Amino acid sequence: MQYIIDQFKALTAIPSPSGFTRAATEYTASEFRKLGFNPEVTNKGCILVDLGGDGDPLVLSAHIDTLGAMVAEVKANGRLRVARIGGLIAGSVEAENCIVIPRFSEKRFVGTCQVVNASGHVNTKLADVKRDFDTLEIVLDEAVRSREDVLALGIGVGDYVCFDPRTTVTESGYIKSRFIDDKLSVALLLGFAKRLRESGAALARKVFAFITTNEEIGHGASAGIPREAQEIIAVDMGCIGEGLSCSETQVSICAKDSSGPSDYAVTSALIRCARENGIDYAVDVYPSYGSDADAALRAGYDVRHCVVGQGVYASHGYERTHVEGVKNTLALLEAYTYKK
Repeated sequence: MQYIIDQFKALTAIPSPSGFTRAATEYTASEFRKLGFNPEVTNKGCILVDLGGDGDPLVLSAHIDTLGAMVAEVKANGRLRVARIGGLIAGSVEAENCIVIPRFSEKRFVGTCQVVNASGHVNTKLADVKRDFDTLEIVLDEAVRSREDVLALGIGVGDYVCFDPRTTVTESGYIKSRFIDDKLSVALLLGFAKRLRESGAALARKVFAFITTNEEIGHGASAGIPREAQEIIAVDMGCIGEGLSCSETQVSICAKDSSGPSDYAVTSALIRCARENGIDYAVDVYPSYGSDADAALRAGYDVRHCVVGQGVYASHGYERTHVEGVKNTLALLEAYTYKK
């Protein structure tokens, strides 16, 4: 678990909104190499790792890309209007620190996302303002007062805006951070590979780890999966909210998401595996959710599928899960793939 947590902290420290994932991809591939595996990097920046085993190939998929934003306009007053990348919720990034990454400069600039006219002693209607990406703006921590001042720094339309993940792990075991979805699952698959290598355990079938990019914008696992794959399990986040049963300490098994039901036999096998191994789990129907497994199916892959992951609260915001949820997710993957 400590290795997984350490990898998660390292990954969240690398900004990687969809479309800007090269550094995170390179880091993750290097970590698989350190574990003795031979990762292949696709043109799109996804990572495919053969973890061993024979027959009935299974893909365990997690995504390295996150939500973020892009400069859409440099305003006349030197503030930045942004367009969201993925399903970023405007209200969740108000008053959040961020960095702006110019396309053709090594320098990174810091700033804060604020509502327009953010001073409460001036704007008496502040609480009534609808929070969206037209009423929020990036205030740079630079002495800029005009569009020309900002352009002189090398900042322009199309530059990435990455929000502070604020990663922390409490003494009580809660993991709080932006981008738990899905960097924690990437760290978990690194932990799965590490323990597989060090334990000498045998896999019951051929297993691949597949780390994708562009999942948050809908086409993460649409290419790059081995054509001989029979099954894909998206290792992502389990949903927590009203009408659902999962908690942060459990592994969630998704019976249906917004694209439709998971494969019946795979879902049943995962539930049976959790029951037989004393793993704390929940089965839920996710009302608004898509995954790498859905992208693979839409792309025409003939695979059985399901989604599993530690329960995550406040998804697409400042998210929270628990180390017990990570342990239960890892235990389920091992029970499902290890040779008895």
